Amino acid sequence: MIPGVRKAVLSASPYAPGKTVEEVRRELGLERIVKLGSNENPWGPFPAARAAMAEEIGRLNTYPDVSFRELKGLIARQSGLGPEWVALSHGAEGMLQTMGKVFLDPGDEVVLPKGTYGLYREISLVMGAVLREIPLGEDFSMDLEEMRKAITGKTKLVWLNNPNNPTGLALHPEKVEDFVRCLPEGTWVVLDEAYGEFAAQGRLPRTKALLEERRNLVAVRTFSKAWGLAGARIGYALARPELVTVIDTVSEPFNANRTAIAGASAALREDVEAFRKALDAIVSERERVSLALEAMGLRVLPSSTNFIFFTLPLDASEVSRMLLEKGVIVRPCGGWGFPRSIRVTVGTAEENSFFLEALGQVLAERKGERE
Repeated sequence: MIPGVRKAVLSASPYAPGKTVEEVRRELGLERIVKLGSNENPWGPFPAARAAMAEEIGRLNTYPDVSFRELKGLIARQSGLGPEWVALSHGAEGMLQTMGKVFLDPGDEVVLPKGTYGLYREISLVMGAVLREIPLGEDFSMDLEEMRKAITGKTKLVWLNNPNNPTGLALHPEKVEDFVRCLPEGTWVVLDEAYGEFAAQGRLPRTKALLEERRNLVAVRTFSKAWGLAGARIGYALARPELVTVIDTVSEPFNANRTAIAGASAALREDVEAFRKALDAIVSERERVSLALEAMGLRVLPSSTNFIFFTLPLDASEVSRMLLEKGVIVRPCGGWGFPRSIRVTVGTAEENSFFLEALGQVLAERKGERE
């Protein structure tokens, strides 16, 4: 124990990221490595974003515009809300951390599903909150009714990842809307839509309408996934203007960097066609890979994200290790409580085919060992 460190901090666990290409190359000495473990977009950054970020390097000796005027305006136009409804952050994670600072006092309760993005749990614990975790259903779905029953007078936050990581499932939009509309006065929903762009039309709740109704909702989005800017670390929230003022007050000054702002702004202005082409390619490959996995006899969940969650008749960590030895990085889901499931990112057609071939070899090898 380190003297002086808060007890609540010691109750949290560090985030465990997926392996990098550099790590695997050092450890195994492989030449060809396909990284399909961190849900990155292989098509990004898009051309205009790349050029704008390169040009912005010459200005890194100065702070960005603290009002983030242009990017907020572009996000506002896309969302149908005014700029005063937009708050920026260092990636979606930065905004999620800010939610903990804004809302949680020691002893407050939070409600969240098990088998979801792990940072919600750690943020809550660091802030001294009490967790009310609701198990997923047998079909891996979130049970909003059970989450509603778990809300008490002490509940300050409900964390919802929609579509959910790692399962890839999207909640029924009308059920989410009903859930938000039935919240007690002092309870807020943080709706993390990091993968929202990959969901089919009509599969997400009407966030704009809920916000305009002044509901207790904060919708969090990111440029890391569909917009291909994971390394730039730029995210944002949509919330009622008075809460945006609070968010901006709690956040660190200049809480988004110049290159990220330039890249995100250029992407929204000029990269829409490239973005849509990449989105179409990912969705098409998602369907192809899902069907191929089903043809192997594996249970595959219908995905509304840029990754696929599937279940094996074997230990997922062992299969992931064998895939790693063949040069494929995937994410075993034992840490989420799913010891026989794997999450694989949808990459390029070539990367996906390499993964499917490697997985077929691994399954054949394991079958041969058992016979």
